[in-house]
Amino acid sequence: MDNVEDNSSPAALVEGRTRDRNQTDAMVGKDQIDVSLTGAATPVTHGQDHAGPLRLEERQDAIVELVLSAGSIRIDDIVEQFSVSRMTIHRDLDALEARGILRKSRGTVTAVASSLFEASTDYRIRQSIVEKQAIARAAFDLVEPGQAIVLDDSTTGLQLAKLLVQKAPLTVITNFNRVITELKGKPGISLLSTGGEYYELCDAYKGPIALNALGQLRTDIYFMSTPAITGGICYHQHPELVLIKQAMLKCAQKKVLIADHTKFRKRALHAMCTISDFDLAIVDSGTSPEELGMLKRADLEVKVAPLRTGLHRRADLMIDSETRDH
Repeated sequence: MDNVEDNSSPAALVEGRTRDRNQTDAMVGKDQIDVSLTGAATPVTHGQDHAGPLRLEERQDAIVELVLSAGSIRIDDIVEQFSVSRMTIHRDLDALEARGILRKSRGTVTAVASSLFEASTDYRIRQSIVEKQAIARAAFDLVEPGQAIVLDDSTTGLQLAKLLVQKAPLTVITNFNRVITELKGKPGISLLSTGGEYYELCDAYKGPIALNALGQLRTDIYFMSTPAITGGICYHQHPELVLIKQAMLKCAQKKVLIADHTKFRKRALHAMCTISDFDLAIVDSGTSPEELGMLKRADLEVKVAPLRTGLHRRADLMIDSETRDH
């Protein structure tokens, strides 16, 4: 895979969309109509403060990326970033909060994954790092040289991907760009991408092409994570990624659920599968007795991954930081 310039940062996103808007204006002129999230059509008048350099929907999308990437950000910083009035930004934030994407509180905005909207990969990758690393080490013990392994867009699976070269030769099948980047060129790793329609928020591929590719495969083991587990059912915010994960489950001989304790306390909209569809669940030590009991009542083998402390934990965090920086 060729190296591609990284234009995914919030600042680059805003700059790129502003540039695209300016180019579009030059081609089609200034008599445009902006359709808001409520469906109302509003003329766009250039130079007016309420419109800013981006269309309403474009600006709100960029705000979402900015907040999700940061986790939490001051409203003053958002106003400065987008060069529009405070009132305009508050209207944008109110609309996004009403959609369940962001949360306003005392001059700041916080990113919270909701039942309708998955947090960005850059945000997810920084959450529960120690727990995800512990789960990844436990999952790694299940891998044998020569196997075909399936990884989805899970950031816990990404932690596992960082270990896989130690069990080479392996074939790794994935729809997740971060896994592809992590494993490309690694000795002994045969890397297969599903291809398909690129979904920027999750840095992953979806759609008919990806589904068709998975339908042609028979693999040894699939390590699946999920945004939410409720009442013994795994849920996801995005219906097309539900289809991808279901296809991965279908093509794998052994199915392993990898989920840190926070997944049992979240909600999402679309059901993917039941926990009884798995052969094994790997969780961290923060999982409550009630949550462990739910897994065991489904006749599911459960493995609790111990967390590292002290020097081992600091070493893991340093390695993870260096990996993200590169």
